[in-house]
Amino acid sequence: MSEFFTFPNPVNEKAARVVAGVVAAVALLILLTGWHWLLVPLAYGFLARVATGPTLSPLGRFAMRVVAPRLGEPRLVPGPPKRFAQGIGAVCTTLAAIFALALGWTLAADLLTGMIFVFATLESVVAFCAGCTIFAALMRIGVIPEKTCEACADFWARTPEPA
Repeated sequence: MSEFFTFPNPVNEKAARVVAGVVAAVALLILLTGWHWLLVPLAYGFLARVATGPTLSPLGRFAMRVVAPRLGEPRLVPGPPKRFAQGIGAVCTTLAAIFALALGWTLAADLLTGMIFVFATLESVVAFCAGCTIFAALMRIGVIPEKTCEACADFWARTPEPA
């Protein structure tokens, strides 16, 4: 059962960017239409990816098995920062769904959805993962132990590879 609740390490960044592109598109659709009910499947996707990687995420499975292989050789990146980023997305989308659907706080929900749109767009278009950057900073100051992601421990010393 513990194998079921695992996150891949490493992760194909191309698949992660595809997922981020769809998340950005759905977030934009929510902002343009006010269809806050779409926050529910968006939140589910983030929660599923945090818990099991692509296993329970239809979008994650589609990105990993269908789209990413058609984009050429995988570009492997450490998994723990991507899982951390998915966790941030899960918190933000879940809060946005609660704000909009349970409390009627649509402005607060839209602000969170706008933030999701911005960061998912950055991940998808220019391969900038804000959650991964926060993860690295937390490792650097000792909040996250280096053993959590040994490949990440030298994050600040590496030069980024071209996208």
